[in-house]
Amino acid sequence: MVKMSGDPKLEEAISQWLEWDKNEKTRNEIIQLQKENEYDNLKKYLLKRMEFGTAGLRAEMGAGNSRMNDLTVIQTTQGFCKYLLQQFGDGLKSKGVIIGYDSRHNSSRFARLAANVFGLQGVKVYLYSKIVPTPFVPYGVLRYKTCAGIMVTASHNPKQDNGYKVYWENGSQIIPPHDSGIAECISASLAPTCADVWNEDLLQGKPGLVDPYDEVMLNYFKDLKSYCKNRSINSSTSLRFTYTPVHGVGLAFARKSFETFSLPTFENVPEQMNPDPEFSTVKYPNPEEGKGVLLLAMRTADETGCKVILANDPDADRLAIAEKQDDGSWKVFSGNELGSLIGWWVWYSYITNNPDTVDRSNIYMLSSTVSSMILQAIAEKEGFKFEDTLTGFKWMGNRTDQLLKEGKTVLFAFEEAIGYMIGTNVLDKDGISAMSVVAECACFLETKGTTLTQQLQNIYNTYGDHVSSNSYYICHDPSKIEAMFQRLRNYDDNDVITDPVAGSKYPSKVGKFQITGIRDLTTGFDSRQNNNKATLPTTPSSHMITFYFANGVVLTIRTSGTEPKIKYYSEICGSIGRQREELVQELNELVELMCQEFYQPDKNGFLARTS
Repeated sequence: MVKMSGDPKLEEAISQWLEWDKNEKTRNEIIQLQKENEYDNLKKYLLKRMEFGTAGLRAEMGAGNSRMNDLTVIQTTQGFCKYLLQQFGDGLKSKGVIIGYDSRHNSSRFARLAANVFGLQGVKVYLYSKIVPTPFVPYGVLRYKTCAGIMVTASHNPKQDNGYKVYWENGSQIIPPHDSGIAECISASLAPTCADVWNEDLLQGKPGLVDPYDEVMLNYFKDLKSYCKNRSINSSTSLRFTYTPVHGVGLAFARKSFETFSLPTFENVPEQMNPDPEFSTVKYPNPEEGKGVLLLAMRTADETGCKVILANDPDADRLAIAEKQDDGSWKVFSGNELGSLIGWWVWYSYITNNPDTVDRSNIYMLSSTVSSMILQAIAEKEGFKFEDTLTGFKWMGNRTDQLLKEGKTVLFAFEEAIGYMIGTNVLDKDGISAMSVVAECACFLETKGTTLTQQLQNIYNTYGDHVSSNSYYICHDPSKIEAMFQRLRNYDDNDVITDPVAGSKYPSKVGKFQITGIRDLTTGFDSRQNNNKATLPTTPSSHMITFYFANGVVLTIRTSGTEPKIKYYSEICGSIGRQREELVQELNELVELMCQEFYQPDKNGFLARTS
């Protein structure tokens, strides 16, 4: 006999879950926890619901309202469909939605259940019949002029996670107020409306279901051809490349991308070339982590004589690059370094092919506010426009959409987390297009006797050195993260920077390094503005504070929207000719002091990033 928990809310949640969930595996998981009196886990899984935000959903798979499973996907899609009907009316039914999925456990099923929800409401559904890279969904939104897009993916998260990423009709990720509007509709649409929704083959053969795979494959790569600027150099290069999709979806699309650019066939990493939802050769399938994820690729490249490694994350929207050095070692480019190289290359290619461009002020590049300001330095010297946005491609994509409607040209956008948007075929980061553009750049540089590493230094010599130091601490206790940020807003010191409206008190120095300005995008405070109000939008649901130092360092601390991380980003920009070693030493000293004083990792039990 099952023992009662004594908690009426929990008992109600258990009863409701067992009434609504028709998946035997997740039903039995709750039943087993109930039998074993695992009340803490039952509360953890059932009494807290995943929050739907601008990143959609991302969580561990398993039973319960706080995790990704059949029921939460159905509930989320019912709410999303309801919101879209409010926004588009019957136009939603004819315009439809497009849905894609990656190769993770349950991704295909979650995508089909989401399609069922829309199909049962008479909405046209473009459902990919095979795994696709995430960029194929925003591309498909624009191609088919759908009202929205859904990509089932957890990107580079560990194998136990999955997610639900949402795009609006403009082909960009959703931003407020759509996130809160969708969340409200989800809360009002929790009961599954039809028993048939659980049958993942429900829509097969129905006229309202369309498979866009072949057509998008054809047209995505047809459009990609416009990014290729040096086909003859690509086809004759002696440079050789190694590629890894890190067990994800990327291989077939990467091959087609190289073919489109007439680049030589790359070498595969045998252990990682095929989709594997277990990510069996890496602890975390995130090439942003650097050499640890790229060790097998380096071995393959060494064995086959390749000088450049290209790596996509499992859903192929990010790109990592490594280049072999003269001493036999491998340099893995940071996201900021690669953003510098691509920004330079995109501008060089554009101005070479459009030498008569007079009004450079109509040409834009973008980056997120925590990324390197190298594009700003290039823009100031070359005459085009640069803007920074809030963190994430949702902001850069939507800003690009606005600029396009104003008749502007957007060449490039990037974020330091190895995300790159080249051109505007896709209004989101796209690792498939970026990999061939970078490979073409490397082939071009080879004809000049130059490497990517050497060209990066040439860029710094021309536009000023930009040195970054970015990392994170891991914390699974939200209360400790909250306490850390509240301490920074109520700093116990005689010398502080004060928000005259909220009364918050922020630190004015770190060791010997003086802080001259504070921007808190959680509260909207910016001490650098005459009215003390930040010019970028505020995000009250997440923490983000930027510190501006007297020596020119800009340092931002923020919480991650998808992982239990407290990230920091810092950069120091040197004048042309200043020694890079001086900048590195100064930034490292400042960051080390900041970590001990702001994070207090030993006291809080925060775990530092490991290599």
